[in-house]
Amino acid sequence: MRVWENDMDKKMLIRIILLMTAITLIIAGLLDNGFFDVMNKATRICYECIGIG
Repeated sequence: MRVWENDMDKKMLIRIILLMTAITLIIAGLLDNGFFDVMNKATRICYECIGIG
């Protein structure tokens, strides 16, 4: 088992794990057409705010 030399190794590992998780979730959202849902909601909210919808 590797002994952690300092806290920078731990922080780097956590950053890499978080980055990989974020990339995976972004790709899953794009494949599930989540972008269109977000744009649809944003458009509706925007129209309601300016009084059109």
